[in-house]
Amino acid sequence: VQLAESGGGVVQAGGSLRLSCATSGRTWDTYALGWFRQAPGKGREFVASISGSDTTTNYQDSVKGRFTIIRDNAKRAVYLQMTTLKPGNTAVYYCAARDGTVARMGGTSYLYWGQGTQVTVSS
Repeated sequence: VQLAESGGGVVQAGGSLRLSCATSGRTWDTYALGWFRQAPGKGREFVASISGSDTTTNYQDSVKGRFTIIRDNAKRAVYLQMTTLKPGNTAVYYCAARDGTVARMGGTSYLYWGQGTQVTVSS
């Protein structure tokens, strides 16, 4: 599976941003997808995930109600819609895919990773 993120940038606190991740290489519904992030000086952390069947989603508690993970079967893409952004959301955001359709929250469950896209939220 190949993954390529886009859509990062600089946004003011309270603003919105949509990240995109284009995928290729395998039958679309055979893998679950996730978004992770890594802030400067910190480890990688889970943000959101969605199952292969598009029926199950998981979110980190701090983003619930503000972020939405969306899977577009026609475009073989996954999106992360982020609203009410905070400076603490500043990080490099990564798209990831795992073998299997169950949406997991642990990064070690994901074998395939994109190169990341920078999101900077200014105060």
